[in-house]
Amino acid sequence: MPPYFAPGMECLGKAGNESFMTREPFPTFVEGAIIVGGGPSGLAAAACLKMKGVPSLIIEKSDGIGSLWKYKAYDRLHLHIPKQFCELPYYAFPEDYPLYPDRKQFVDYLENYFQHFDMWAKFNTKVSTASYDPYSSCWKVKTQPSEADSEGERREYRAKWLVVASGENAEPYTPEVEGLKDFRGSVVHSSNYKTGAGYARQRVLVVGCGNSGMEIALDLSNFNAEPSLVVRSPVHILPREIFGTSTFAVAMRMMKSFPLWFTDACLVWYTWAMLGDTTRYGFKRPSDGPMTIKCKQGKTPILDVGTFAKIKSGAIKVCPGLKYVTPDGALFENDQFVKFDAIVLATGYRSNVPQWLKDDSGFFTAEGLPKNHSKGTWKAERGLYIAGLGRKGILGATFDAKYIAEDLSRAYASESHKRLICPLQSR
Repeated sequence: MPPYFAPGMECLGKAGNESFMTREPFPTFVEGAIIVGGGPSGLAAAACLKMKGVPSLIIEKSDGIGSLWKYKAYDRLHLHIPKQFCELPYYAFPEDYPLYPDRKQFVDYLENYFQHFDMWAKFNTKVSTASYDPYSSCWKVKTQPSEADSEGERREYRAKWLVVASGENAEPYTPEVEGLKDFRGSVVHSSNYKTGAGYARQRVLVVGCGNSGMEIALDLSNFNAEPSLVVRSPVHILPREIFGTSTFAVAMRMMKSFPLWFTDACLVWYTWAMLGDTTRYGFKRPSDGPMTIKCKQGKTPILDVGTFAKIKSGAIKVCPGLKYVTPDGALFENDQFVKFDAIVLATGYRSNVPQWLKDDSGFFTAEGLPKNHSKGTWKAERGLYIAGLGRKGILGATFDAKYIAEDLSRAYASESHKRLICPLQSR
């Protein structure tokens, strides 16, 4: 049976669209936890809860799990760090997977994970609001059908516990750029970029110098486009591998035995030995080391997969900060004007938690991230838990899920003997 029940409840199949009973206009009580988000963080939380005997229901706005990787990732995307650092709890990647699985392989892994743990989910369902009801001591989660579900309807679910797992990358982020709306060429966010095949012989400006921006610039160059890359902020570029071993894996091992400053110094020295002086090509080096920044801010350094060689050869141009865009080009902070045919905004994503979560007791910032990391990033108050919003990637989400399951299972055990059902009210 599904992990929730109520008068006139709707019993859902694993795909969230098999109705076995007639819907009634009453809230549906979820025994255990409601998990908002069907990405890696939500799946990890659901699996860890199940291993502790706690049922859960995943509510996901898309038509399946892993929608960011499935629909909003470019074709050549691979994991930037080795697969062992991206495994979800209690389920390893297949042995025949490469060290850096590609987009399809990772999506297949997530789907197999979902099936392996026999999870329950409601897909094509968008959470409009989630708020705490002090009278019933439950979280009220109101939903509406996604645009893809024309036959769906608004519902309300209630549970003692709510897990926020909608992710740091829930919504594409497009910054305000003066003149961008007047640009006559094509403008796409990286979430809608798939391949450079349609950009041959075009001058393309890539705005954003993270791992995605660097790899998109490489992809464009490989398809005979003429990409230029905006590098506004200081950034570390590291070779993806050190003597055939993942740089990230080497750094993680070193951090267990040496001070952080020593690990950073070794990484910076090795980068200089392998790539040369990156500042000669328009990259400013941050004052903090790469792993210090990773630990403090959660920002992964750029792990080069071939882009820098293209930059050194001149196939990819590096531009300073962007001042404004004109109908046929862009002016940069060095007052140089360059004409472009297209713009790709590799400007990242952001959390959408402030759009739907109410009554968070001040746990989140206005940007939808935990406010005080020193007090932890996975547990708030009144049965509210958070998975994958601590800016520590999939590895951090795995730790969050295990902490959540351990803590929540104790609360669930103390409630289970009461067979508590929240008071339900008609709409």
